[in-house]
Amino acid sequence: MSKHIGVLNYKGGTGKTTTVVNLAAGLALRGMRVLCVDLDPQGSLATCLGVRYSHSLAHLLLGQAESRACIVQARDNFDLIASDGSLLQAEGKMWRLNDNRMVRQMLVNRMRGLDDEYDYVILDFSPSASLLSESGLGYVRDLIVPVSMGYMAMVGARQVIQALKDIGRPPNHRARLYLIVPTLYSARVRQDREVLQILRRHFAEKVTEPIRKNVKLTEAPSHRMTIYEYSSRSGAAADYKRLVERVLSDG
Repeated sequence: MSKHIGVLNYKGGTGKTTTVVNLAAGLALRGMRVLCVDLDPQGSLATCLGVRYSHSLAHLLLGQAESRACIVQARDNFDLIASDGSLLQAEGKMWRLNDNRMVRQMLVNRMRGLDDEYDYVILDFSPSASLLSESGLGYVRDLIVPVSMGYMAMVGARQVIQALKDIGRPPNHRARLYLIVPTLYSARVRQDREVLQILRRHFAEKVTEPIRKNVKLTEAPSHRMTIYEYSSRSGAAADYKRLVERVLSDG
């Protein structure tokens, strides 16, 4: 049985997609079989990884293709179901169903049969709350929330936690807060240190060691590389390796 992880913050610019890419790539480098699914119509995962595809998540949700036809290889042990603007059409269909229970189960139903093929399935959520996000919350077990060192990112994190409470854990809904990942952190900046202290005070052991601000981390996507490919000896690579070890140690 694969472990289903969602990466979500209802605030853009928190390093969400960067965390998905480098957590997944790091797990793959450790020999884990990983599938990433992009729930964001911006389609950043395929762009960051330089992946081409013929069928996207929209095709899967609309019943126009089977799950395996939508999977493309991004790296060794690392596969992807990509997204693009056509995902908005799929979300429109979900609205027209006017059946919240069916919507919440849609992704679960479409992804059925993949658990034996992967050790980890990681969902990159859109920063906007949507029906597709609800469907994703019905699929994942553990939520990782990246929080950049600023007040608005913390607000976004609180919105995620409140969304879990509002959904009320209906049947087959298993999502729980797993990890808070501080991102874009600089120990030299007083606000960053204060935000990190606040996170640790409220979330204790769920807060990981921070991902430090690093120019290599911002450059890597433009080269269609993970941080391990672009700058394997950088502090950012070391930080994400540490996050990978934390996830692996939790089983």
